[in-house]
Amino acid sequence: MNSFTHKSRFSYEELIECGKSNIFGTGNAQLPAPPMLMFDRITEVNTTGGSFEKGEIVAEMDVNPELWFFKCHFLGDPIMPGCLGLDALWQMLGFYLGWLGYPGKGRALGVGEIKFVEEVKPDKKLITYKVNIKRALNKKGLSIGYGDGKILHEGKIIYHANDLKVGLFNE
Repeated sequence: MNSFTHKSRFSYEELIECGKSNIFGTGNAQLPAPPMLMFDRITEVNTTGGSFEKGEIVAEMDVNPELWFFKCHFLGDPIMPGCLGLDALWQMLGFYLGWLGYPGKGRALGVGEIKFVEEVKPDKKLITYKVNIKRALNKKGLSIGYGDGKILHEGKIIYHANDLKVGLFNE
């Protein structure tokens, strides 16, 4: 375990530090830098909650009409690309593995199923991401996390992704 496992919340500034390898250490899990960092804060991370009672991570993003992707996707019909929401869920699962103290650099490995129910448009003020951990393991220099994720607006599911998979690899 690392010194950050006692924390259950992380500010935007701490997420930026994670992107600089200042949270879990050089060569370990890190978040991407803006604009690819797809959430503004982690509001909860634990090892016992979630749908499977094996842990969960919850994050939020403040939706601003000036966000970079609204300016190009699509002209005259701005929506957040679904792939960016999916990437946010992978980012969170990788962060969770680092938070557990597992070593290695994170890589998205797949998703079983994704369903888009609604779009993220500029008028939404806040979206919430949740990943329910199904399993997290660290064996023989390989760490893998499995989970189900969803993106919500005002408690309503915008889309969900089942069987997310992220690995941490020692190079």
